[in-house]
Amino acid sequence: MSMGQRPAADRSPAAGDRPTLRMVAAEAGVSVATVSYVLSGRHRSHTIKDSTADRVREAAARLGYRRNDAARAIRTGKSDLVLLSLSVLADPWSQAVAETVSAAVSPLGKTALIVADGDWRTVLSNRTPDVIFIDSVSPDPAQIAELEAFAAQGVQIVAFSETLEPRGFDVIRSGAEPRCHLAVEHLLEHHSRVGALTSRTSGFARFDAYVNTMRSAGRPIRDEDIEIFERHPEGAYRAAMALLTKPDRPTAIYCTTDFAAIAAVRAAHRLRIDVPRDLAVVGVGNTPEGEHLDPSLSTVGPVGFNEALARIIVGRLTDREGAPGEVFDFPWQLIIRESSRVPADG
Repeated sequence: MSMGQRPAADRSPAAGDRPTLRMVAAEAGVSVATVSYVLSGRHRSHTIKDSTADRVREAAARLGYRRNDAARAIRTGKSDLVLLSLSVLADPWSQAVAETVSAAVSPLGKTALIVADGDWRTVLSNRTPDVIFIDSVSPDPAQIAELEAFAAQGVQIVAFSETLEPRGFDVIRSGAEPRCHLAVEHLLEHHSRVGALTSRTSGFARFDAYVNTMRSAGRPIRDEDIEIFERHPEGAYRAAMALLTKPDRPTAIYCTTDFAAIAAVRAAHRLRIDVPRDLAVVGVGNTPEGEHLDPSLSTVGPVGFNEALARIIVGRLTDREGAPGEVFDFPWQLIIRESSRVPADG
């Protein structure tokens, strides 16, 4: 081997070299054509295996490969943007969605643009993203008509809604409302006094699950056991402190989001209340932050949702104008972890 030749095992491009499709193909152990199909967004599961497509994207990420799509953008009018409309950016669920989707679309030469407070209309009036994910869609007919109009213009839309029907765009359903009662039932197995941290009490299915389950179990619903928090972690922390510093506090708390449950655990730590020995906590959402909390957070939510959403969005990067849209179901389940688990000697 000559002095200027790099070892075969060192596949990373030399400093200043721009990684090519051929380099990615060699790294992934596939053909250049396969790399082209996967990274162009034309991947179809019936022609290329998901495991192969994932290997290609991982290789592209390792090599720092980025497509030069300036000419394509001029030709097609596409922006190479993936718009993520997330209602509460401070929510760990939103942060995990943004991180996972960004990592999936970046090797394809796409940029994830995050919009707070669901203000997706303003962005769509100024530019046309290749795909948009909206985490909360109102049943308002005017808003649904807007979605249909944008879909007719060629915007690939993935909307999160329990009631919306696909009308030229895709709909993700989670079955969250029927599952939240499982969290309250779980707490009632070992606690007669279950409180609630919620962002609102009127017309909110997650809070309705608390009220209905308590009533079905014949347990009183005390106003002093319920605290309403502002929709960010700091507001949830203040509400948790208010609930936990009451002289006669509940011994278990059902929280309508994971970030509120995480705030409750941190407030308990601050007050030297042992979780779960002296206080059981369950959240809603199954966020990675909750899973890695100490103690790990019990929750109700979908399993593997972020990765599945990223795969759906990557699939929608292919031109699908005129497609009728699909429904993707992600049923939620109760995930019992340390924050509500009864101690062995309890």
